[in-house]
Amino acid sequence: MAEPSVGCSVAACRSPPDSQKRFYEALGEQVANELVDWFNSVDATYRADLRELNELNFGRFDAKLEQRVAETNARMDKGFAEANARMDKLFAEANARMNTGFAEADARIERRFNDSRNWMVGLWVATMAAILLK
Repeated sequence: MAEPSVGCSVAACRSPPDSQKRFYEALGEQVANELVDWFNSVDATYRADLRELNELNFGRFDAKLEQRVAETNARMDKGFAEANARMDKLFAEANARMNTGFAEADARIERRFNDSRNWMVGLWVATMAAILLK
């Protein structure tokens, strides 16, 4: 007599051999085998249903995850675009201030150069006049 299983692969699920023996003696070999086969078919059906349900749930989870990742990417893209716009504005303002400052510095240097040239020409004229009048 072969040991029938009821779809349970874990050793703890197996019934003790004397229980199986009494089960087969009480119901008879044919009825017990039919009952075991029925349990196995019910187990297989439930396993298939559970597998299908898990696949459906995973599909929904995957879709939600994909949607949330897309939303997060959209928010990040929007945030990066806003940050880039702020940075562009700040750089433009800094560039304008630097250009104004450089223009003012150029104007001051030009004034100092003109003042120095005027003093140099004045001192040169005074030196030449002193040499010629001697």
